Amino acid sequence: MQHRIIVLGAGYTGASAAGRLAKRLHREDVTITLVNAEPDFVERVRMHQLAVGQDLEPRPLGDMFAGTGVELKLAKVTGVDADSKRVTVLGADGPEELEYDTLVYALGSGWNHQEVPGTAEYAHEIASRPGALRLRARLARLEAGQPVAVVGGGLTGLEAATEIAEARPDLDVALVARDGLGDWLSPRGRRHLRKVFDKLGITVHEWAAVTGVRADCVTTEGGNTIPASVTVWTTGFAVHPIAEASALEVTGTGQIVVDNTMRSVSHPDVYAVGDAAMVMGPGDKPLRMSCATGTPTAWQAADAIAARLTDGKLPNVPLRYFNQCISLGRREGLIQYVTADDRALRAALTGRIAAVYKELVCKSAAWGVANPTLAMPTRRRRVPRERAQADSPAHAQSRV
Repeated sequence: MQHRIIVLGAGYTGASAAGRLAKRLHREDVTITLVNAEPDFVERVRMHQLAVGQDLEPRPLGDMFAGTGVELKLAKVTGVDADSKRVTVLGADGPEELEYDTLVYALGSGWNHQEVPGTAEYAHEIASRPGALRLRARLARLEAGQPVAVVGGGLTGLEAATEIAEARPDLDVALVARDGLGDWLSPRGRRHLRKVFDKLGITVHEWAAVTGVRADCVTTEGGNTIPASVTVWTTGFAVHPIAEASALEVTGTGQIVVDNTMRSVSHPDVYAVGDAAMVMGPGDKPLRMSCATGTPTAWQAADAIAARLTDGKLPNVPLRYFNQCISLGRREGLIQYVTADDRALRAALTGRIAAVYKELVCKSAAWGVANPTLAMPTRRRRVPRERAQADSPAHAQSRV
């Protein structure tokens, strides 16, 4: 008679959604299964730190969810059948099929090599822990004076370039950007960014779209070559392809189309959160893939699921932005304040205080996963018996 909730993925969004559901719903009425391929929670916003040799605090998922009522299942998700409400996974004991009543899809995204020739063969990524660890090992083997090219002028590229340059001042670090350096920032933000790049000795190649990657260089549209013993590719993210292979309605980018409660518009028993969802924000603009977007969508989905199961009030919290937090190594940072739809304001926080601010944000994000209701008092609500019966396999078979 228990309502079966399955959450796919234990990143910031999936782990937050599972924990928040456990706080909202009574354990006798629901089962909550969190499926993840790795046993540890990965602080994805710190992968550039891991890549340069810094050791991150271990965060075992088993410890984080001990006593919460969330069942952790270590397995790789291999497929979703949204029509029959089944998920296929591959674990230590082989393939398995899981049935659900409600599914939270939080498989997120990985690196996007954009099919640029040579990228998959020669470039490194830091969108995942395995990728960051491979880059870590490669950087450790580099001798002084060797060139490193970071391709991509977005937040990830800025953080990767400055982190590498600070940790390894003996290397020749370059950033290759399709557009101008930090051209979306305020004038104050751009000035500070250039100041830090100059201080760290990072060469900037602006307005340089990369058309190919080789073992020892990258090539640009103008036919120029930029030396690179190591190339780090940070030009954006691509969503996990499983959603596109399912019956769910997705966009051209493979993101699941959802309403303002993160509910799939094609399959009402499925909710999508984080990078996997096409979420519309202020001005009817899609929200960008980021932790700043993901965590609020996880809260929205969990609260909506709990409300619908318990006949409660649906959440109506507008999703918006406040700032962009950029670490520029361990001693410098940049906090760019933005409008609700993510356009830069004049105000920006810079320097050491901005670095401390960003560190607090990273720590708060990890803390929030283990405390998904932000330590506020909660009351687990009961699911009406008739609803649990309606969703049970026995009742479903009786209606056939």
